[in-house]
Amino acid sequence: MTTPTEVIIDPRAGRRGSTFVRFIKRPAGAISLAVLVLVLLVAFFAPLLSPHDPNFVDLALTKAPPSPAHPLGGDSAGRDVLSRLIWGTQSTLWGAFVTILVAVVVGVPAGLAAGYYGRFFDRAATWVSDALQAIPAMIILLIVAAGTRNDFTVLMATLGVFMAPGYFRLTRSTVLAVRNEPYVDAAKVSGLGNARIMAKHIVKAVYAPVIIQTALTAGMAMGMQAGLQFLGIGGAKTPGWGAMMNEGFRNMLTNPLLLLWPSLALGITIAALAILGSTLADVVSVRTPIGRRRKGARTSRAQAAAAGAEPSTVTSSTGSIAHKSADSAVQLQNLRVNYATPDGGTVEVVHGITLDVAPGEVLGIVGESGSGKSQTVFSILDLLPAGGEYTADALWIGGADVTRMPHKERQKLLGHEVGYIPQEPMSNLDPSYTIGFQLTEPLRTVHKLSKADAKARALAMLEKVGIVDPARVMKSYPHQLSGGMAQRVLIAGAIAGKPSVLVADEPTTALDVTVQAEVLELLRELQQEYRMALVIVTHNFGVVADICDRVVVMRDGGIVEVGTVDRIFSQPTDPYTAELIAASLDGAASRSQLDASLAEPTEPTDPRKAVLA
Repeated sequence: MTTPTEVIIDPRAGRRGSTFVRFIKRPAGAISLAVLVLVLLVAFFAPLLSPHDPNFVDLALTKAPPSPAHPLGGDSAGRDVLSRLIWGTQSTLWGAFVTILVAVVVGVPAGLAAGYYGRFFDRAATWVSDALQAIPAMIILLIVAAGTRNDFTVLMATLGVFMAPGYFRLTRSTVLAVRNEPYVDAAKVSGLGNARIMAKHIVKAVYAPVIIQTALTAGMAMGMQAGLQFLGIGGAKTPGWGAMMNEGFRNMLTNPLLLLWPSLALGITIAALAILGSTLADVVSVRTPIGRRRKGARTSRAQAAAAGAEPSTVTSSTGSIAHKSADSAVQLQNLRVNYATPDGGTVEVVHGITLDVAPGEVLGIVGESGSGKSQTVFSILDLLPAGGEYTADALWIGGADVTRMPHKERQKLLGHEVGYIPQEPMSNLDPSYTIGFQLTEPLRTVHKLSKADAKARALAMLEKVGIVDPARVMKSYPHQLSGGMAQRVLIAGAIAGKPSVLVADEPTTALDVTVQAEVLELLRELQQEYRMALVIVTHNFGVVADICDRVVVMRDGGIVEVGTVDRIFSQPTDPYTAELIAASLDGAASRSQLDASLAEPTEPTDPRKAVLA
């Protein structure tokens, strides 16, 4: 009967700010809610607001024009139009309530069970839902009306059954998205029963889409109810907007106002419900505050001063520069990253850092989770998530200050000057396309290679990264590859454009130990062959020891130490760096330590060798 509302909601997203407050702040939400509250108040206080008995007949009032005693005039039977319009609000809202109640009671539990249990019940419930949608509802409603002597409550309950498939499909799809989440598995492992898991853990994901669907369904139910009343179904003494529209239609040529008033009431109420549902869908879908990027977000402070803008407060930056700007592959000066907050303010997550990397150099950015490593590289790539913005005194890539570039020019650097290897390889490959398409598409679109040349380069890159059968991999889909092979594919895609800077964000996190070693060895070989600057983000000092020339240690959005790998391992100046190195050693005696203890028990062990071992 009705399709579920098309709204993408991440049920796993945390609640940030009050949904109601964000809804009210939108003019469309505030106005639609005010209209619906007014309609509800009119229905509730109808006995007090109605100036006359809605069924009292005064022949002198027949088709009477508006007057002070009767503001909307009289109908063809001599009854007060305003009183019938006010009392009709009650029957209209009651019919919509019965329809929604039945639809929710039938559709939501069935969708929960079908999505959670699956198998036979899912197939059977889906078949019933499809069958209900195939039945002409209006014909069934007319049959029910004839059999129940126009019992409107039964009619609207029957309509609710036909509305239930919309709730069923919406609930089922939402449950399918969350039933395999780790927190659901944890609840199962803890011994909770299926009913309690659905009631406590699954149903919460359904609340938001069901509320949105209810707003839209209420409008549809009112429209259907008015249609039935327009056809003459319902008690003659029960005021209803549809019945008033029927009477107005019959007298439209002689007294058009009789059709205008109920049409306005019904149209405004349905429109308010539709706007409320769509606005609520927008509010719920946007789970993170999206701040508007300021025009100065990508400009340097020098530009802001030249334009006459008041510079923001500058605090000291952390980190250091080892190379001249023109000689650096990447250089950041006083980089700061901010995110919008629900109350309209901002929070700074990277607090003025300065670093650089030269061509042919491997720079490691190391730190615990939340230290600002990924936010730093996302700023380099100009790929900060929605709501994020960065400022910098300067951001040099390939000898040019990109803070002075327009956004379109900045984007052209991606794939040319800068390559990127993300973490979690399987989630960064599109499951809908083959590996060959995903490798050749940027070569043809960005680098303007012919189809044959793009395919040849993709095959060459796959072979260079150690893929044994490149032709077969080109025809494969991501799910047909192992994690290590998928990571090699991403590396091949990143170097296919022959960038001067390669940024690798935790490239070995999702891989097992043996594959990690292979990937690091591959990155080292490619970096040396192409003389690229390699920026590798990691939380593991073992990776730093294995591949890096210099290392930047970050903590809480700032840099605590910068230096060569040899110096950092032998003489860390910050206690936090020493803690990270000690954590990498994990307290176990390595092979190098055991050999050294057997040869010279008193000789201290090089911590870098311990990490490498």
